[in-house]
Amino acid sequence: MKIAIVLNTSWNIYNFRMNFVKTLLDQGHEVHTIAPHDDFTPLLVNAGCHHHDVKMDSRGANPVKDFLLIFELRSIYKAVKPDIILHYTIKPNVYGTLAAASLRIPSINNVCGLGTIFLKKNIVSQVAISLYRLAFRFPKKIFFQNPDDLQLFVTKKLVSVTKTDLLPGSGVDLTRFLPVEFSRNKPFTFLLVSRLITDKGILEYVEAIKKLKSKGIQAKFQILGAKDPVHSRGIKLEVIDEWIQSGTFEYLGTAKDVRPYIQQADCIVLPSYREGTPRTLLEAASSAKPIITTDVPGCHHVVKDGFNGLLCQMKDADDLAEKMEIMAACDDHTLQQMGKNGRHKIETEFDEKIVISKYLSAINHIGA
Repeated sequence: MKIAIVLNTSWNIYNFRMNFVKTLLDQGHEVHTIAPHDDFTPLLVNAGCHHHDVKMDSRGANPVKDFLLIFELRSIYKAVKPDIILHYTIKPNVYGTLAAASLRIPSINNVCGLGTIFLKKNIVSQVAISLYRLAFRFPKKIFFQNPDDLQLFVTKKLVSVTKTDLLPGSGVDLTRFLPVEFSRNKPFTFLLVSRLITDKGILEYVEAIKKLKSKGIQAKFQILGAKDPVHSRGIKLEVIDEWIQSGTFEYLGTAKDVRPYIQQADCIVLPSYREGTPRTLLEAASSAKPIITTDVPGCHHVVKDGFNGLLCQMKDADDLAEKMEIMAACDDHTLQQMGKNGRHKIETEFDEKIVISKYLSAINHIGA
């Protein structure tokens, strides 16, 4: 079959979906990737994909640009004539689905996460919900990454429950994110892996760090991830630079391979406001690292409080600081056991092979 995969970045396809793409290619399918051009686009082509560049701004919402995206995607779909299209991330899910429906091409959608759209009640969220309700009439299958998001869509009558199914996020490659021999840093090292936007709990992390330092807690605090000041919920560069220059945390910049940074940390922190199933936490748990994250959809499906990490309350720097202090005070045996529990949880619930199997099943059923 001719299968198209549509995302908001080529980077996302290469880093999070490549094993799925390779499986499709190995089975003899013709794979077309549709995403904005970036440094990872040539890697997709070298792997055997037919790539099609598309203009798509993954940040914010411009109604005119977004509406024109329907026609741009429709033009590509009409030329490629795929048998099935798989959409990921918000804009492909909405505008790509409408483009596919206009050509009567079956599609499979994946709700990777809702961001803060459903946490706010304003005109933007109302428009987004209306668009979801319109577009999600058409896909043959809609995958959700956690039961909370699925239930929310069903409750708001945005989807027919008969079309839905659950996936354990995008899964994780267990052979790539392996546990390393346990060691404890002196001082204890916390690492947050994320873009620097407010939704990821960056402000709470910084505030928690300040609270811990004021109490004399000896620890190292790190952030690995891109600055993104132009994002609608981005943090101004001068604010970030002030944090770095004052030594609030150690800024590690960005990395193509996060594994060395995860392996060298004692605990991974993600105080996010809401997630689909956060890749960072899957990779951390697969690497047998204890985790501190928020008790919100997506995050609390990866971390069981007291089992493979600790849960804190959303937008609560005091609670986050308390959980970080508790984690830093844990003995080696407790840290090791949390890590082992996390690895076992990933092996049994979040193996990437589970995700790939479900996609292949849906594709074969629709293409039969």
